[in-house]
Amino acid sequence: MGTAGRPAVGGQQLDKRRHAFRNDLAAIELEGLVDAPRFVEGVVKRVARGSVPLRSLADERAGYDSELLYGEPFMVYDQKDGWAWGQALRDRYVGYVRADVLGAANGVTSHKVAACSTFLYPAADIKTPPIAALPMNAELAVADLGEIFSRLNNGGYIISSHIVPSSFKASDFVAVAESFIGSPYLWGGRTHGGIDCSGLVQVSLQAAGVGAPRDSDMQRLELGEAVLVRDDLSGLQRGDIVFWKGHVGILASPVALLHANAHHMTVVVEPLAEAVGRISAGGSEILSIRRLATPMA
Repeated sequence: MGTAGRPAVGGQQLDKRRHAFRNDLAAIELEGLVDAPRFVEGVVKRVARGSVPLRSLADERAGYDSELLYGEPFMVYDQKDGWAWGQALRDRYVGYVRADVLGAANGVTSHKVAACSTFLYPAADIKTPPIAALPMNAELAVADLGEIFSRLNNGGYIISSHIVPSSFKASDFVAVAESFIGSPYLWGGRTHGGIDCSGLVQVSLQAAGVGAPRDSDMQRLELGEAVLVRDDLSGLQRGDIVFWKGHVGILASPVALLHANAHHMTVVVEPLAEAVGRISAGGSEILSIRRLATPMA
């Protein structure tokens, strides 16, 4: 049925943000669920730059829908005119990236970046000009784990204290989110250099080993359990996630909201009542507050 596809189970339309199908082709896994002239298996590649924009159009002027991070696997279904169209395997988000930012998916990654950001060097020497800046949750294949520097399979070097094994889970995702305070707001961003509201939630939860979808509407439906929203905003706790239409924030305490927002154009902590009042004056009320199963410290 064209770009809309056939209704999936339960009569719901497939979300094109997380299902790879276009008028001319679709992922092989969607055969029987959408109408397309051809279905392709795709080729897995990995992001070879620090971070790269993922767009809904093959156009440098198109805004960011999201960002892909260094080492992140990306399933390529089509490549044309210097653009690759496919799906991020970490959160299933679909879009276009420049084809030259992708490399072969050789080997298995063993570590990830735990610092807000770090540098990849050509040699084990901090005085050498870095090759790239790598963001939190960048995926690394480490060949030699050293006391000060660790060598990657591709020959680059990274500060050992800035990385952790891929299986490591931060104990407090709120503390991770707090480390982004002062980062500039960027629509579609997922790094310390620029991040949006749902990106902050996703990146922080991923550092704690909790998979999270990319956009706030998805997060509202899929994360945690609903908490009663009282008129006086009582009964809340650190780590609760507050949702408005098109916006999301994390409670740093029962009365303080941590969020990346376009009002301050940065990641801030502000009084919850103040933020709720301002957002309400703009015409948006709280839709839901969600609580994860594991309380935060």
